[in-house]
Amino acid sequence: MKRVVITGANRGIGLELVKQLLDLGFRVYATHRSEMGGLTSINDQNLSIHQMDVRDPAAIEELSNSIDGKIDLLINNAGVADGRWQSISEIDMQHALEVIEINSIAPVLVTQKLLNHMSDDSTIVMMSSLMGSISDCMSGRSYAYRASKTALNMFSIAMKNELESQGISILIMHPGWVETDMGGPHAPLSVEESVQGIIQRIEEQNLEMTGRYVQFDGTPIEW
Repeated sequence: MKRVVITGANRGIGLELVKQLLDLGFRVYATHRSEMGGLTSINDQNLSIHQMDVRDPAAIEELSNSIDGKIDLLINNAGVADGRWQSISEIDMQHALEVIEINSIAPVLVTQKLLNHMSDDSTIVMMSSLMGSISDCMSGRSYAYRASKTALNMFSIAMKNELESQGISILIMHPGWVETDMGGPHAPLSVEESVQGIIQRIEEQNLEMTGRYVQFDGTPIEW
């Protein structure tokens, strides 16, 4: 049975990833920071739920110690939005630092602490965003969120360069504009559709594709 770790799994895209990957026969390790949210409604012997702040090395180590065997798939999904600041004069610098810590640094920390469970044919998914594309940046708002995803992209490519020789593949994913708490009610894409696409991208991923930056439907994104 393949094993997957999913961070930020209590709602939205993370929760739907849990549901669909359980249906595909995975052993799922799902993490949440505070409230369990929708995870409480899932009754499946192949689901293991862990309270974990992705910024806490000790909590990640505790998760690592609970996993007996190889991690086939790590999905760094946990993330936060910023204040959607319209102007540089509105930026709350403390909040901006928190956004960058959670969205950029924490996925690297989680990967670092779980890397000993990964080997040939493991895949790491970094949940990025089209807003991390410098080429696509046409406005000044959402400063910290944009910067955090751009930084995550660079971390991911640097990681790809190191881990490729170990047979570990990196997939940088934009899930689309999805109807979640973060995406809002006017988003054109359901969470089910987004996750179906994400899983299709994971299933087709191989080492020759490592480091690709794509939308949920497979469309490449310019850096």
